[in-house]
Amino acid sequence: MNTLKVRSLVLGEGIPAICIPNVGKTREEIISLTKKYMDMPMNLMEWRADWFEDVENIEKVTAFVDEQLEALGCPWKAQMQIDIAIDELFGNIAHYAYHPDVGAATVRVEVVKEPLSVVVSFIDKGVPYDPLSKEDPDVGLSLEEREIGGLGIYMVKKSMDEISYEYKDGHNILRIRKNI
Repeated sequence: MNTLKVRSLVLGEGIPAICIPNVGKTREEIISLTKKYMDMPMNLMEWRADWFEDVENIEKVTAFVDEQLEALGCPWKAQMQIDIAIDELFGNIAHYAYHPDVGAATVRVEVVKEPLSVVVSFIDKGVPYDPLSKEDPDVGLSLEEREIGGLGIYMVKKSMDEISYEYKDGHNILRIRKNI
């Protein structure tokens, strides 16, 4: 059986964990379910952004994630770091995963209770590409001396508590985690 580790929680081994999917379609449904679920005994809540009626609009998805983070008491700095990461990673998928065509990407948001953290997964069926394998840019060089590319993923790596990539069953899966 495959396992998935989210911080100290290992899904797929030992005592079963409680994971609650939030599949509300509207902002109001998702907020209502989030408030309800946070009072329940659970280990993990997963927000399936692909069920959200505005999933094609990354600005609306990011704004909605912000509302969820505010409801969880997420500090402003962590919220901004998550926003930048979502924008950067989703933008990279939109521009490069299917180039020159267009394809779908799933954004999945999970809230882990102990310790309180947010895990955002980006899943696509585009060209296999591990953005973490690229060497970090030399930020000590001037803009004129530095090669183009890599600065966005570098910022994400520096601002998140954890970032991982895997290619599994024809899918690129990139996960970021931020403690809040």
